[in-house]
Amino acid sequence: MKRKPAVWMALALGLCPALSLAQGSYPNRPVKIIVPFAPGGASDFVGRIMQPRLAELLGQPVVIENRGGAAGTIGMEVAARSAPDGYTLVLGNVGSTAINPGVFTNLSINNLKDFIPVTQVVDVPGVLIVHPSVAANSVKELVAYVKANPGKLNYASPGSGSQNRLEMEILRTVEGGMDMVHVPYKGGAGPAVTGLVAGETQMMFTTVSSAMGHIKSGRLKALAITSPKRIKELPEVPTMRESGYVDGSSGSWQGVLVPAGTPREIVERLYAVLVQTMRTPDVIERLAKGGAEAVISSSPKAFAEFVAAETQRWGKVAKESGAIAD
Repeated sequence: MKRKPAVWMALALGLCPALSLAQGSYPNRPVKIIVPFAPGGASDFVGRIMQPRLAELLGQPVVIENRGGAAGTIGMEVAARSAPDGYTLVLGNVGSTAINPGVFTNLSINNLKDFIPVTQVVDVPGVLIVHPSVAANSVKELVAYVKANPGKLNYASPGSGSQNRLEMEILRTVEGGMDMVHVPYKGGAGPAVTGLVAGETQMMFTTVSSAMGHIKSGRLKALAITSPKRIKELPEVPTMRESGYVDGSSGSWQGVLVPAGTPREIVERLYAVLVQTMRTPDVIERLAKGGAEAVISSSPKAFAEFVAAETQRWGKVAKESGAIAD
């Protein structure tokens, strides 16, 4: 039986995406990376270091779009609702991807269902920093200082349900008696760190990348690194574990995700170019100077499993601490 021309046309159109991918036509226009935080934070820092090499490998311009607000939820929602065609990526971090589902009660998206994780790209250690006016040079001295000044000190965070808020709540739970005022900032770590430099607050946990320049210049003091080992760029700063706080050994990761429904061929193409990007010596060196380590997942599937495990882990921490987003 002969097929009608319309049937052949439908079949041909249905095959077009696969054929174009096979011919390597993706991408054929600029690619956008949504950074769900304001400029100045770790995510913006990482995205802009990746940008030139990624654009070179894709053969198309790569545009960074900062969509800050609500601890990263606004940018994640925009990304989730974008066309699943490989032209909109999102640089999610542990907070926007794994912590927010546990602290926001009214999320309009499900990060585990509305995204396809492509790969992790960096690990960023955290750091406990204070304003130079604070008379403390160690975590123990800071705890003593806070207890000696109940209710008089402010601590900053990028949002009431952020990882940095949870880290401070863990420290307060371990120590007890740390009466402080929480000051959440909109837009991410950049505005929060700026407020700390200005003396609006006295202390906070943040990523090393968000504070490195201020630490190096002396505008902020680093008391401890929240990762299992010291970092090369700040060798004199001890870890939280060395300071006597085992529960403080954590850091922040970042990774690239795309909207659910993105074709498998595009996910694999993006994974391949991201591997090349993060293995580029110049990218590795520039990230390291900002306190970040280039890390690649063994596969998109492995990163998806990692994201699911992190979501479960931080959900438990959020529940136990009672940290619900305002």
